[in-house]
Amino acid sequence: MSDTTAAAAPETSPPSTASTTTTSPSQIRILTLNCWGLKYIAKHRAARLTEIGRRLALASPPPEIVGLQECWTQADYESIRQQTRHILPYGKFYFGGIWGAGLAILSKWPIEESSMYGYPLNGRPTAFFRGDWYVGKGVACARVRLGAGRHEVAEVFCTHLHAPYEREPNDSYICHRTAQAWEIAKLMRGAAERGHLVIGLGDFNMLPASFAHQLIQAHSPVRDAWQVVHPDSSVGAAIDPVEQQRGRPVPSAEFNITVNGATCDGRFNTWRWSKEEQKRLLKKGEEVEVDKDAPCPRGKRLDYIFVGDGGVGAPHKWSVQEVTLSMMERHPTLRCSLSDHFAVEARIVRSSEQEATTTEAPGDTAAAAAAAAAPAAPNTALTPETYDLIIAMIHKYVQRERSQRRWRIAHFVASVFVSIGCMVGVWWTGDHLPYVAFILLFVSTLNFGAGILDGLIGGLFMSSELRALKEFEWEVRNAKQIAEAAGGEGESKRME
Repeated sequence: MSDTTAAAAPETSPPSTASTTTTSPSQIRILTLNCWGLKYIAKHRAARLTEIGRRLALASPPPEIVGLQECWTQADYESIRQQTRHILPYGKFYFGGIWGAGLAILSKWPIEESSMYGYPLNGRPTAFFRGDWYVGKGVACARVRLGAGRHEVAEVFCTHLHAPYEREPNDSYICHRTAQAWEIAKLMRGAAERGHLVIGLGDFNMLPASFAHQLIQAHSPVRDAWQVVHPDSSVGAAIDPVEQQRGRPVPSAEFNITVNGATCDGRFNTWRWSKEEQKRLLKKGEEVEVDKDAPCPRGKRLDYIFVGDGGVGAPHKWSVQEVTLSMMERHPTLRCSLSDHFAVEARIVRSSEQEATTTEAPGDTAAAAAAAAAPAAPNTALTPETYDLIIAMIHKYVQRERSQRRWRIAHFVASVFVSIGCMVGVWWTGDHLPYVAFILLFVSTLNFGAGILDGLIGGLFMSSELRALKEFEWEVRNAKQIAEAAGGEGESKRME
């Protein structure tokens, strides 16, 4: 890990008016938002992110731990930071990759330690038009001191997983996203084993029915906050086969917001409107109303808050009390949505506080009662068959990358011989046919440049990727052996 607290100390220091409290909180409000802050690409970026900061500052009740994704420029972060200092006096902007990590964490309580963990597997440099490899995606980690007690610590993990460009299981990047889910699950499990409150948040670029979602909850003691409160919510967009198999009617725009938690591609988000509707709104200034009862077949949930309680020596347990979507307001002058995603906001409470709330409010809804009774972490484990599925996925991807590496290295070797042939041709024709010599020189330069690029990708990047895949496979096989051994011991005890 890198980018530790020593380097971040000036940024995380609170203003002089802030006072550090030793009283442990009985509840915490958490918020995560993909800001869509791509420099030069995202429309009205500066105005939107400035408004996001203003909305956070005016929120009532205010969030106490905030995770931001796609906040690429430090100027945008500083704008948000300046506006929210009175409620979130501590913050960290994370650096990583060639173009930055786009991650930031804000907190009401002191950030004791900070690190940026880059994912070993994170896209390909050849997909420059997608950019996942260049932005250095990873996990922004912050250790937040909630109180004076030894275990009064929340470990916050903010991330943005590799984007899906095809539907599972045909997504060519599913192995990368699975490896990333495995890595953040390891980090969260380690925090839980230290007896700390675990908060994982971000744009995970996965559906609730995806393999990565299953992996995170099974490989670390955390729960999806939205599913705790809305256990029957959708597992994908209405147009996705996995959701169609449930036989549910196409949800309305309002239902997708209130029950399904659709943070992306819903009808209420102006950035998902047709070009004609956006033109009417942004250029002509016409007000375009959304029918809350209209069908919303594409709305889906990509943003999550995962919560878990260590339970190892910790004096209290935490539970999810409520979860909602927020940051749905439009920009006051532009009239567009603040981002192409909506925020997810959750309130978690200590067990003692939660039990009191349940006792005093017997008329709560069934969903709220279920949320109050649900523990923060299920402590489940993957089955041996699931481990085999991951290993098969790794092997399939390894075969693809080895084939790609052979072709790229072969291209490099061929380009050397082609360039030599062109140079020989220049030598023979230079005096008599200068234009032919120029063409040969031009072809040689382009050919050799492309060959070197392919040679570097095949010889360096893909070799590094294949080694990371070997590490990933070893971890999965090792975890499988441990799970099988534990299962065998359990079976022996039952037989006795």
